[in-house]
Amino acid sequence: MESTPRRLHRLVEPIHLVTYLSDEPTDALMALGFRNYWDGYFAGRAAPLGRVPAEVVHAIFYNFADGEVARHIPRVWDTATPEAALAAREQGSVAALRRILGDLADTPGLARAADLATKAASSAPTEGRVLYAALRALPVPEEPVARLWHAATLLREHRGDGHNAALVAAGIGGTQAHVLHALSEGLPAEKFGRVHHLPSAQLAAVVDGMRARGLIDASGWLSDAGSKTKEGIESLTDDLAAPTYDKLEPSELDELIADLEPISAALDAAGSR
Repeated sequence: MESTPRRLHRLVEPIHLVTYLSDEPTDALMALGFRNYWDGYFAGRAAPLGRVPAEVVHAIFYNFADGEVARHIPRVWDTATPEAALAAREQGSVAALRRILGDLADTPGLARAADLATKAASSAPTEGRVLYAALRALPVPEEPVARLWHAATLLREHRGDGHNAALVAAGIGGTQAHVLHALSEGLPAEKFGRVHHLPSAQLAAVVDGMRARGLIDASGWLSDAGSKTKEGIESLTDDLAAPTYDKLEPSELDELIADLEPISAALDAAGSR
């Protein structure tokens, strides 16, 4: 049976993913003068942290290869302020949600989902959750679609901070996490989007290291130990995300799930996952 944190993650994730998968957020960020998609990605996602060094962003984001963050941070702040990046990111994400959801965007169900998701997202513990805490310090939008997107972003990054802790506890580094995920999905590491661009020798060294630990077998796929490691990380991630929803009464949790399901389904159908 699917756990409550896993089910909510499945329903909430498409709301936030429009930020990375739709044209409107990218266009809004590029209008600030950034050179490419990744400038906008790092500016928008790191903006709640302020003008911190690339080393800090690398540590918090966890799963980028060495040097990737430094190609964008802090240079993006010569183009636009963190405040401008935050505003553009929200504006573009809300526009994308409204386009995809159509009439759903103005329903009472979406407004209820926004309120309940905000109640949950604003009440979780911040200890050890650096990116979540930075987002919590931002004002909550009043408009329902913007409020739902903001709450989804909070919930997503709270879970992400916990996922990083689970990876650290399992001794899985950032690039290893991508390889572990790719192989668990039946995809060779060199075909996975987040690491396929790495030099082949660099990626091979990561795979060889995981093979030496017994996580990958001679066939190149996950061993039993590798599969158990992946399952353990996901289970711990769920456990660490569970307190997010403690503030909701059981009836509110049921209502949130019911209101999110048509929203998530519409976004999934549009490719927001």
